[in-house]
Amino acid sequence: MSEKFEITNLNLKSGVSLKIKGKIHNDVNHFTLNLGQQKDTLNLHFNPRFNESTIVCNTCDGGSWGPEQRENHMCFSPGSEVKFTIAFQEKDFKVTMPDGHVLTFPNRLGHNHLHYLSMEGLQISSFKLE
Repeated sequence: MSEKFEITNLNLKSGVSLKIKGKIHNDVNHFTLNLGQQKDTLNLHFNPRFNESTIVCNTCDGGSWGPEQRENHMCFSPGSEVKFTIAFQEKDFKVTMPDGHVLTFPNRLGHNHLHYLSMEGLQISSFKLE
């Protein structure tokens, strides 16, 4: 897998959106974005899997994974330039995909302040909190 982009002191509060621009690596069959408290406490694990043509979202609490939420709306592909937004709200995350489709995933852990962000399989050109 490619290099990992990681921030451990992110200051993302409920009501704020994260805008990401980048390029998906050519030689990957998935990419991953994680938002949460730390590596093993993830409020949102966002994982488009090209080999399965599905997007898997999940939560990880202390290293234990929850039930997967799968969505078959694949608008990502290896080698493509992407722009997408994650709106962090009290009750859920709304991921606006490059084609405008919105995926909603519940904030199962209920945190209203996230400190951890990691991305793998993407070359990030910019990210912005709004």
